[in-house]
Amino acid sequence: MQDRHLDARTMCSRALSVVCIVISLFGAGVASAASTARSELPAAERQKIEALIANVEKLEGAVFVRNGKDYPPASAAKFLRGKWRKHASQVLSAEDFIEIVATKSSTTGRVYLVRFADGREIPTASFLRAHLATLR
Repeated sequence: MQDRHLDARTMCSRALSVVCIVISLFGAGVASAASTARSELPAAERQKIEALIANVEKLEGAVFVRNGKDYPPASAAKFLRGKWRKHASQVLSAEDFIEIVATKSSTTGRVYLVRFADGREIPTASFLRAHLATLR
């Protein structure tokens, strides 16, 4: 009788170990899938996004207006890179980058603007879409 209890306990322990292993493997698979989703940005799209940011960074005689405050091009480029990193899992194309990262503030909803030296302002999204068209 004691052997039967030992065998039942051993079998339960082994079954529990198998369940734990399956759960661990499933969790690792989910984490791996999430990581893969973040890295699915095609190289060509990554290059386009980098070119858009570089265009912002080197623009002379303009400021970028975010939430009512003016920023020089280098600061704007740094901000866009950081926001891109934050939303990387959602950005799968240059168009996504413009829409999700470079159109408006995610906290205030205010549209980002480019203000040129002559005082003319355009939405940053329009500025970037025009540049994206030249990249194609």
